[in-house]
Amino acid sequence: MNKPCASMQHVDHMDGWELLPLSPRALNQDQDPQVSPLSLEQGRRSPADFRALWKKAIHQQILLIRMEKENQRLEEASRDELHIRKMKLDYQEVCPCSKEVQALWDRKLSSPCRTKVQWDKEEIHSAVCQGVPKSRRGEVWLLLSQQYRLHHRLPQRQQPPETPYQDLLKQLTAQQHSILVDLGRTFPTHQYFSAQLGAGQLSLYNLLKAYSLLDTEVGYCQGISFVAGLLLLHMSEEQAFDTLKFLMYDLSIRRQYRPDMISLQIQMYQLSRLLHDYHRNLYTHLEEHEICPSLYAAPWFLTLFASQFPLGFVARIFDLLFVQGTEVIFKVALCLLSSHEGEILECDCFESIVDYLKSTIPTLTHSQMEEMITQAIEMDISKQLHAYEVEYHVLQDELADAPPPLEDSDRLDKLEKANAQLKKQNMDLLEKLQSARLKIQTLESSVESFLSRESKMKHLIRSLEQEKASYQKTIERMRSSLPSDAMTDVEMTQLKSSTNGKAKETACKKP
Repeated sequence: MNKPCASMQHVDHMDGWELLPLSPRALNQDQDPQVSPLSLEQGRRSPADFRALWKKAIHQQILLIRMEKENQRLEEASRDELHIRKMKLDYQEVCPCSKEVQALWDRKLSSPCRTKVQWDKEEIHSAVCQGVPKSRRGEVWLLLSQQYRLHHRLPQRQQPPETPYQDLLKQLTAQQHSILVDLGRTFPTHQYFSAQLGAGQLSLYNLLKAYSLLDTEVGYCQGISFVAGLLLLHMSEEQAFDTLKFLMYDLSIRRQYRPDMISLQIQMYQLSRLLHDYHRNLYTHLEEHEICPSLYAAPWFLTLFASQFPLGFVARIFDLLFVQGTEVIFKVALCLLSSHEGEILECDCFESIVDYLKSTIPTLTHSQMEEMITQAIEMDISKQLHAYEVEYHVLQDELADAPPPLEDSDRLDKLEKANAQLKKQNMDLLEKLQSARLKIQTLESSVESFLSRESKMKHLIRSLEQEKASYQKTIERMRSSLPSDAMTDVEMTQLKSSTNGKAKETACKKP
């Protein structure tokens, strides 16, 4: 009994410094020369003490196993998160920033007062123009939106409701069907969104659903899904929701998604006026073929170029959007059209021009995309856009107040005459159609009668063949019943008749 007590005395001294051994017999008096007989006597333990020590050792081992499993789970989650992040940012960067610019953004993002202190606008604009690191683009967008709100405070009546994102997710939306239909159409080739009802599509659904409930006037409109999808590639759901609210309300992009879409009509007019003032030949060419900006540029504005152009190019446009506002959309659109002006002028019909605008222009090379961004940064059209918007409203007011011109009555007369001629032509075509149908019916009845006669003739032929076969059998039976000498006389008679017939034929043939 002394040795176990000595070992337990040793264990008791180590209790606060390291794990207990798996067995009280793990240590003995021979292993610890410092244990004295006095300590052995003082360290006697009861069976209850042994059980308590065993429980403590087992408890510590269980904690170690749990910690090991938890560490393993965290490592797996970290690997999954790294994989998803890599999947999200799987696009080619346009205008990559240098190490100096990356260090600049690192300093700005690590600043403790970035959400409370207003920074110099020119400094921020210059930093964005130099580039934004792809790995921290989402953080930069959040920083830019925070700085914008510090400089520009929306009036209370224009601010969005303050409903938390998680509360919105618990509600039902009337736009559910439209959102679900567009999930598979949003970035269908991107790995993060391609899996049906995968992590990407579920996050996109949550974001679109929450915004449709927040902004009841807009609800959901085609095009918002691409904007929301691009935000989700760079940040979490709640961050993307806050950034989407910033784009919609603070930058007033939501106006183009309203049911009346008046803002989109104004934008199309402004783009047309820009072409008229800056690229007159291209404007004239498009007008001659009756190609208005809404035929090709409406998706550019509604999706902020995200539905047709490479992701790296669109992400760079978003960088500028946070510091320049919606003006950058016009600048990029104008640069795209002007850079392809020669090729568009060579297209000589409506179909070829529209096909070039919709299919060829979005297939930009990497150098072309960088050139477009550089040109857009250097361009300034803010005054022109404001003037064109005022001009649009003035024209609309004049058209609403002015009486209908005399030309409208002449045009109406021409349309009525053309309509009368078309009706007459339609009646003539109907008469021809009716006569053609009668001829078809007559021919069909004739075909049916011919088919009936053919069937009867076939039936008659079959009956005649059967009758012939029966006659042949009768002749064979009659021949078999005649004597042999009679058969010889019959054959001779047949031979003579056939010889006489041939002689007659020969005589007839001679001249």
